[in-house]
Amino acid sequence: MKILGLMSGTSHDGIDAAVVDFTDESATLSGVVLHTSTTPYRADLRERLAAALPPSRTTFAEACALDTMIGQAFAEVAASASLDVGGVDLVCSHGQTVFHWIDDGRARGTLQLGQPAWIADAAGAPVVSDIRAADIVRGGQGAPLVCLLDGMLLGHLPGVSAALNLGGIANMTVVSHGSAVAAYDIGPANALIDAAVAASDSAAGGFDADGALAASGHVDRQLLRVLLDEPFYARRPPKSTGKELFNGDYINRALESAGRTPGIADLVATLTELTVRVSAQAVSAAGADRLVVSGGGVFNPVLMRRLHRALPHVRMSRSDDFGAPAGDKEAILVALIGWFTAHGLPANVPECTGAASRAVLGSITPGPQGFPDFEAADAPSGLLLRASPSRRS
Repeated sequence: MKILGLMSGTSHDGIDAAVVDFTDESATLSGVVLHTSTTPYRADLRERLAAALPPSRTTFAEACALDTMIGQAFAEVAASASLDVGGVDLVCSHGQTVFHWIDDGRARGTLQLGQPAWIADAAGAPVVSDIRAADIVRGGQGAPLVCLLDGMLLGHLPGVSAALNLGGIANMTVVSHGSAVAAYDIGPANALIDAAVAASDSAAGGFDADGALAASGHVDRQLLRVLLDEPFYARRPPKSTGKELFNGDYINRALESAGRTPGIADLVATLTELTVRVSAQAVSAAGADRLVVSGGGVFNPVLMRRLHRALPHVRMSRSDDFGAPAGDKEAILVALIGWFTAHGLPANVPECTGAASRAVLGSITPGPQGFPDFEAADAPSGLLLRASPSRRS
């Protein structure tokens, strides 16, 4: 069963796609990764999206326009990916998160844009979307959902493993005794770094390419102390967060509180160190002896070197070693959730999200041929991923 997973993360820089051909083999699900790609948002769409995200204010009219425009952008990617692999049976689209409503530590709602009807029409296949809501209805955080994939990929390993994803937000899954036992958002990974770079006139591109700014700067210890005093870090899991908290205004308030005005290089160096500190503390607290890292942060050599130094006794590798390329892991996760939903299987992990019960995730938008007719299956406990020799990315 070929499933296309589509994802745009909290960095809102583009659309990740992964087509996985799944074969159910009793307790182990096999997946061949046929296609991966990353398609940047058009500059005008990204600017318009960024202008609507917290802490900015927006309107229903703008939300409607963005829902359509993002849906059309996802549709273009879906059509291209489907054509590349000779068609897909199902699309699962995470969409673009624009707001994650947290009230007194509890998730009350979440909103992802990217109208799935556009995707279904372009791909010629049904679309699963809105995949976080069912977990929230059951009292969960709606995040992290990646613990499903992490538990299946790493459950066979001895000891305690931690899977750390360094996207806009850093999240971690702890895997022990064959299953995911905890997962939660740690704090900012690239979100604050990107916000600082985007607001600076001295750097272009909206991110710290190759960690060049962090490498040229020095950590401002006073500012770092203020940043580390964030109450979110002390909150007990399950917990989730996003750019509703960690955004450009957050940086400005921290600078004011610390009484500091560092240059952009020192500011980025400090924010990079913040990500290292909170991530390393979480890994150490989990008692992990193995760390599997994914997300855009793995391509920042300064961040990764500092993380290695902060965790000298932890064996560290990329998710690539387990068949999930670091930059494509979340799109592969979305495809996996699509497989579970298509077979009527719950894909949330209550031990990780805090939900009261398991839930089949998402809503289904029919394709041109109507609603899908898939067979039931037993829930697999493991996942064996491999890349197709002809995979295009």
